[in-house]
Amino acid sequence: MARILAVDDEPGVERVLRGLFDASGHEFVSTSDGRSALRLLYQVRPDLVLLGVELPGMDGWSVLERVRDLADLPVLLLGAHDTVSAKVRGLRAGADDYLAKPFSCSELLARVEALLRRSGGTGVGGVAGVYDDGLVRVDHRSRVVTVAGREVELTAIEFRLLTTLVRHAGAVLSLGQLLAAVWDDPAGVGPDRVKFAVLRLRRKLGWGGRDSPILAVRGVGYRYRAAPGRVRVHGVSGVVPEMS
Repeated sequence: MARILAVDDEPGVERVLRGLFDASGHEFVSTSDGRSALRLLYQVRPDLVLLGVELPGMDGWSVLERVRDLADLPVLLLGAHDTVSAKVRGLRAGADDYLAKPFSCSELLARVEALLRRSGGTGVGGVAGVYDDGLVRVDHRSRVVTVAGREVELTAIEFRLLTTLVRHAGAVLSLGQLLAAVWDDPAGVGPDRVKFAVLRLRRKLGWGGRDSPILAVRGVGYRYRAAPGRVRVHGVSGVVPEMS
């Protein structure tokens, strides 16, 4: 069960959403304006936000900007325009998905559950277990990350980014592959996201310059260079050689 916060000023939409999520076993909280939504963000700590674009006073774009400043959780925009430009604007503004009204309840529920799976505590693709190369240890179940024995607190995006890189240690992942795996953005909208996310991740993990195991491959993407030696991935030991 997840806690869903819906922000929309159309009473008919609120009734439909409440019935849908009550029936599917999720906890549903709603409000009709942006300012109260930001207060509820602290009070109820939702797992996902359904955000209407057309809101009175503080519109959905302004709310989205504030949400991204305050929390790293999935946001699905509900807009009035079913156009490519509207969807692109939403993704570039930081939304995880965009759905136009009127929408199919089954499609909305499927999109919400997909976003919840990606932001859940079992790692990318629902993988459970532990990755440990002697330097970095990632526990997918507890979402605990340690570097040289030091625990590091990561956002959901940073955790998914690190998990994706270490699961493919030694392989070069393109910007498109990282966007698809971490942000569910296979079309490649906003590739600068990867660059800035990697920069923040390196800083949090205490890695800088050539000392960083996260290597940039010019014109392609990024590669994680695992520490040479014993590695444990999902309970299976193995040897990872040094890669140049």
